[in-house]
Amino acid sequence: MSHIDKIIIRGAREHNLKNINLEIPRNKLVVITGLSGSGKSSLAFDTIYAEGQRRYVESLSSYARQFLEQMEKPDVEYIEGLSPAIAIQQKAPSRNPRSTVGTTTEIYDYMRLLFARIGIPHCPQCKREIVPQSSQQVIEQVMKFEGGTKIVILAPLVRGRKGEYKELFERIRKEGFARVRIDNKIYNLEEEIALDKNKKHIIEVVIDRLIIGPGVKERLSDSIETALKIGQGVVQVSSGGQGSAAAEEKLFSEQYACVHCGINLPEISPRVFSFNSPYGACESCTGLGQKLEVAPELVVPEQNLSIEEGAIVPWSEPITTRRHRWKGAWSSYYYQMLSDVAHRHHFSLNTPFKKLTDEQKKAVLYGDGEFEGVITNLERRYRETESDYVKEEIYHKYIRSSCCPVCGGGRLKKESTCVTIGGKSIVEVTHFDVKSLKGFFDNLKLTNKEQTIAHQILKEIKSRLTFLVNVGLDYITLDRETSTLAGGEAQRINLATQIGSSLVGVLYVLDEPTIGLHQRDNHKLLETLVQLKNLGNTLLVVEHDEATIRSADYIIDLGPGAGEQGGEVVVAGS
Repeated sequence: MSHIDKIIIRGAREHNLKNINLEIPRNKLVVITGLSGSGKSSLAFDTIYAEGQRRYVESLSSYARQFLEQMEKPDVEYIEGLSPAIAIQQKAPSRNPRSTVGTTTEIYDYMRLLFARIGIPHCPQCKREIVPQSSQQVIEQVMKFEGGTKIVILAPLVRGRKGEYKELFERIRKEGFARVRIDNKIYNLEEEIALDKNKKHIIEVVIDRLIIGPGVKERLSDSIETALKIGQGVVQVSSGGQGSAAAEEKLFSEQYACVHCGINLPEISPRVFSFNSPYGACESCTGLGQKLEVAPELVVPEQNLSIEEGAIVPWSEPITTRRHRWKGAWSSYYYQMLSDVAHRHHFSLNTPFKKLTDEQKKAVLYGDGEFEGVITNLERRYRETESDYVKEEIYHKYIRSSCCPVCGGGRLKKESTCVTIGGKSIVEVTHFDVKSLKGFFDNLKLTNKEQTIAHQILKEIKSRLTFLVNVGLDYITLDRETSTLAGGEAQRINLATQIGSSLVGVLYVLDEPTIGLHQRDNHKLLETLVQLKNLGNTLLVVEHDEATIRSADYIIDLGPGAGEQGGEVVVAGS
């Protein structure tokens, strides 16, 4: 075996390792096993991974190094044949509430791209499908009307708003237009038009009246272009004759706008589906899906007490006697303010809190214009404080999280959730477990055009979902926060992410990846590890599981005991 085909270790003495020498084959699945405390992690993580990572960081520029954690050189004489190393360890997953299974595995990023490219927008209010059309497409649609059909081309200006609109009529007349249609009745702009200002009206400019037939396309094109300009991208075509029972109204829009409700949608791009972007995040919860609010029942847990007796827990400190005292200068300050509130709202600080009127309680807790309010004060201090201690104290003692009432926990704006694929919004899709989600994408019916656009995106999504299934995580949902994952789940998600990245020539160091995995799923995980190896990587796995050990190309057994009795190579081979 040439030197380039192996990792050569000489004189490893980190922790309890006893000056060991090893030659580990590269591009193989290597298992390090032995008793707990025998030195497995000392060899795999504290020596091999640490040195690989240290060398990689040292190869970068001094500018880049300042942003990366520099690992200390392990106690080893030398190591040859190292590749850039990645550790996939048993450690607590990210506590960031914005980190989900979908974002960690990058599946959600591909889904955002998919929905932006082939998603079908709907009106958030009336749920009608919104289809933007170019002026040429509108013209072609109108030309499909039966020959001899009389049509009126209109530019909508006012939809369901109150007013007399005298200035609007004057402006339209000066622009050279002769007629308007108001509430489905046509008026001449030269006549006096008196509208009831207290009623809602629909006002449209009559652009042209013509009959569908040969030679009409050029005139129709000019009229449609004018109507789209006047109507700000919206044109209405009435066919079959005004007032006729057979009259048909068709609305066309160049924009993502509902012509029925007048609601405009933003440009559909990947960022409108991101709950970590202001373009997509629910404005109420800023994309967290939850509202963190100070709970009144935690601020005043004992309503039988009066304010004087310490009913307002954050601002009072009971003593052992029946009466209570206020603590510190801040409390004296707050006490004086509450005295002023009591004076203004005609109640006594000695009155039990439960006997105060709703208005008096509201003034104390939420303020009255002159006084900030206890709850409002706590929420402001939580947002503005730079003290971790104060933030933690307020959070743990007085704050409760609840599902955001605006987005229902979906994290996104309403407009973003009204874009669908296969009848499902991106929020509904992330509620599926991995197994169901894979079935959804496998059975997705797309047009030839959609298939051409989405082919590569769907390929990436399906492959990553397959990786999650193969590491035994088919029960997990993409919207699950990473902070709720067990250590073994988090490690297998990281493993699936690494496979999805398709890196080659990397040294992967794994820490007992089978922990928490049912025996029936072990073979799927082992197939995944072999797949990662076959890409051209070296896998160094610390493991006790027999099936994993038997699947290894090379085994290193450390021992013979633990602690001082460990740190030696008992056997190294197939």
